[in-house]
Amino acid sequence: VQLQASGGGLVQAGGSLRLSCAASGRTFTMGWFRQAPGKEREFVAGITYSGGSTAYADSVKGRFTISRDNAKNTVFLQMNSLKPEDTALYYCATTVSPQSLTAAKYEYWGQGTLVTVSS
Repeated sequence: VQLQASGGGLVQAGGSLRLSCAASGRTFTMGWFRQAPGKEREFVAGITYSGGSTAYADSVKGRFTISRDNAKNTVFLQMNSLKPEDTALYYCATTVSPQSLTAAKYEYWGQGTLVTVSS
């Protein structure tokens, strides 16, 4: 499975961006993660294959929305009301079998797309 993330860029605080992650190969539960300079990678949002269940980090709840289009094998992350602390390299990932969001083990990762939010 190969994952290609895109959509990052420079945006002012309060602005919006929409990230996309196009997959080649079978995907299941998918997630977005981010890693800021000098910090560990953290979970941002996840979605099951059906799209019926989603999960978010507390820091992005109410501002970010994860969705997917299985016909296009693509997962999205709509990011609104962006803050400078959202600046990070954003990665998408997928599990290799159907897994719940609470126990998902992500095994394939994309290369990351950089989001920079200026104050």
